[in-house]
Amino acid sequence: MGQATTYRTCPRSGLQFEAQAEKLIIWNAVAGVLFLAFGGLLAIGVVLTRWPAVHWLEADTFYMVLTAHGLDMLIFWLIFFEIAILYFCASTLLRCRIATPRIAWLAFALMVIGSVGNNIVVFQGSSSVMMTSYVPMMASSWFYLTIILFAVGALIGCGVFFGTLVVAKRDRTYQGSVPLVTMGAITAAIIAVFTLLSGAIILVPTWLMSIGLLKQVDPLAYRTIWWALGHSSQQINVAAHISVWYLVAAVVFGAKPMSERVSRTAFLLYILFLQLASAHHLLADPGLSTPWKIVNTSYFMYFAVLASMLHGLTVPGAMEVAQREKGFTKGLFEWLRKAPWGNPTFSGVFISIIGFGFLGGISGVMMGTEQLNMIIHNTIYVPGHFHATVVVGTTLTFMALTYYLIPVLFKREMIAPTLAKWQPYIFGFSMYFFCLVMMGAGTLGVSRRHWDMAFSGNPLAYEWPGAAYLMMGLVGIGGVAAIVGGAIYIYVTVGSLIWGKRLDRGTERATFTPIPRTAPTVVAQTAGSAGFAAPGTFVLAMVFLVAFVLYYFINWKYLSTLWGLS
Repeated sequence: MGQATTYRTCPRSGLQFEAQAEKLIIWNAVAGVLFLAFGGLLAIGVVLTRWPAVHWLEADTFYMVLTAHGLDMLIFWLIFFEIAILYFCASTLLRCRIATPRIAWLAFALMVIGSVGNNIVVFQGSSSVMMTSYVPMMASSWFYLTIILFAVGALIGCGVFFGTLVVAKRDRTYQGSVPLVTMGAITAAIIAVFTLLSGAIILVPTWLMSIGLLKQVDPLAYRTIWWALGHSSQQINVAAHISVWYLVAAVVFGAKPMSERVSRTAFLLYILFLQLASAHHLLADPGLSTPWKIVNTSYFMYFAVLASMLHGLTVPGAMEVAQREKGFTKGLFEWLRKAPWGNPTFSGVFISIIGFGFLGGISGVMMGTEQLNMIIHNTIYVPGHFHATVVVGTTLTFMALTYYLIPVLFKREMIAPTLAKWQPYIFGFSMYFFCLVMMGAGTLGVSRRHWDMAFSGNPLAYEWPGAAYLMMGLVGIGGVAAIVGGAIYIYVTVGSLIWGKRLDRGTERATFTPIPRTAPTVVAQTAGSAGFAAPGTFVLAMVFLVAFVLYYFINWKYLSTLWGLS
C-alpha cells in the first residue's frame, strides 16, 4: 500500500493531506506568493513610467524592471502556485501519498535556484531583453541558464504529479474516473510539459550561443518556437484556474457539474487545440505561411474558444443549479443576488469568470483574427489582453483559492476579514478598468513596450491624439489601484501565516480513506428534458454573445479606416 506516512484529516473541510504532499504544497504556494509580492513592487515602476505625466524611471532601469516583472509574474509566481495545485489535485483530492517526495523537493530546489538566480542576473543590468528575450539581442548566459534550471524543476514537478496519479490508481484510493478537478489538473500538466519542452528546444541553443558554442540561432525560428513557451504558459494557467473554478463551486455551493461528460470534453479540446492560439503573436511574422495562418485563425483556434465557452457556461450553471435547489428560484437572478458575495473565495472566482470571459476571451478571439491583428499587433493592447487573462483570470482565481486554503491547509485563522472581503473587488475591478483603458490606448496605436510614448526631444516625434494620453493616464491610475488591491492580498495572506491564530490540525492516521464512488448529478441526468436547468446562466451567455458580436464588428470598422479607398 505504499511507503509509511501519515494522513491529516482537516476538521473544517474533510480533506486528507498526506504529510510530505502537505509540506510541498505549502512551500510551493508560499514561494509563488513571494514572487507575486516582488512582481507587484516592480509593477509600480512599470505603471508610473508608462503614465506620461509621471514618467518615473530612466530608460535603462525601466527595461530592466519590465523584464523582471514579466518573468516574476507570468512564469515564477504562477508556475510555483500551479505546481502546488498539481500536488493538491493528485495527492489531496485522490487521498494518496505523493510519489517520490525527494525528487519533488529536488524539483522545488531547482525552481527556487532558477527563479532567484534569474532575478539576480536581470538586476545586474546586462539582461534587459524583456521576457521574450528575442535573438540576436543577447542577454547574459546566466539569464538563459537560470530559466532552463527553473523549467527543468517544473518539468520534474509535473513528472511527480503524473507519478502520484499512478500511485493513486495502484493503491485504489478512488473508483472510476478521476474527479473533474483532477482532470483539469492533468490537462494543465500535459500542456505544461509541451510548454516547457518548447522552451528547452529554443532556450538551450540560445544559451549555447551565449557562451560561444553556437554561432547563431535563426531569429524567425526562435520567435516561432519561443511562443510555444510564451503563450502556452498562459494555457497552463487557463486549465489550472478553470479547475479551481470547479473546485470553488463545489466548496462554496456544493455544486456538481451540469454534465461531467461535457466538461471533460472541453478539457480534452484544450489539450488538442489550445496551443494553436500561440499563433496570434506571429500573424505579422513572415516565418509562417499564409495558408497555415488562415487555417489556424479561421478554424482550429475556435475549438479552443469552444472549450472556454463550455466552461464559461457550466461553472456558473452549476452554481445556479445548486442555488435553485436551495430555494433561490425567484426570477432569473435570485440565485446570483443571494450568493455569498462577502466570501472572498466566491467573489474572487466570480469576478474572475466574468472578467476572463468578457475582457480576456473576446479580445483574444479578436487578436486571433489575422486581418484584425494588424490593428493592434505589438501595441499596448496586447498586454491589456493578457492582463485580462493572466491577472483577472488566473491571479485573481488563485487569490480566491488562497482564502480557502489559509484555514484548511495552513491551519491559521485569517486576519483582517473585512479587508479580505473587499480585496477581490478592489483588485478585480481595478484590473477590469486597467485592461479596458490599456486596450483603448492600443487601439489608438500606443506601442507595447516603449519607454517614452511622447519621444521627448525627438524633432520627428509622432503627435498622438489627446485621447491616447488620456488613456495612458487612466492606465496609470488603474494600475496603482490594482497594486493597492494586490498589496492588501499580500498583507492578509502573509499576515495570516505569521500572526493568525493557530487552528486545530485535525486527526492523523497511518492510512488513507478511499473516496467512495459518486452517483451522476441530477442535472446531468435531466438537463435538456424539461426546460433550462440554469436559465439565468443562459441569459448571461446571450449577453456575452451580443457583446462579442458588437465588439468584433466594431474592430472591423476600425480596420476599414486604416486605408482610404476611393
